[in-house]
Amino acid sequence: MKENEKNPRQLFQIFTTFMKIGIFTFGGGYAMIPLIQRETVVKRKWVDDDDILDIVAIAESTPGPIAINASTFVGYRVGGFFGAVVGTVGMILPSFIIILAISFVLNSFQDVQAVKYAFNGIRAGVLALIIRALWLMYKNVKKCAVSYIVMAAAFILSAFTSVNVIVVIAGCALFGLITAYINTKKRNDCME
Repeated sequence: MKENEKNPRQLFQIFTTFMKIGIFTFGGGYAMIPLIQRETVVKRKWVDDDDILDIVAIAESTPGPIAINASTFVGYRVGGFFGAVVGTVGMILPSFIIILAISFVLNSFQDVQAVKYAFNGIRAGVLALIIRALWLMYKNVKKCAVSYIVMAAAFILSAFTSVNVIVVIAGCALFGLITAYINTKKRNDCME
């Protein structure tokens, strides 16, 4: 059992941190990545930038929403099993409450022009958050020709073909393993 696993103060801190992140539900998981990074790396120092890159990669390649998977992973890293539970609940609870509240009043307001304009503004803000998340992840990727080739191939396959994203991720993982094997023979650290 982890040292912090039953520390109520630590568990409450995990819960409130992810609840605060979960309040900004517009845009989904990718829009939350900069918030997760700021709260868990910069403010709390629970994980570092390399960990966030790994967490996003794992959260993206496992079933379920990326923000929930990331909160579960960080929660587990910080507070063990109970940390994973409270991190997940903290991330889900605001969305649940907001969706429940919206469902009661949506029919009354869906045709109001001000509401439509508000959602257009929210979409623009979400796009900015997603671009920032991409920039933060890009800064932590090792820069070499192989990395750029893999990024370009994955983007082209996922954006312009009907290849399933899971196949693209699995292919990138396989390519990374093969490259790591070759690099250990050549002592090239680009993909390590």
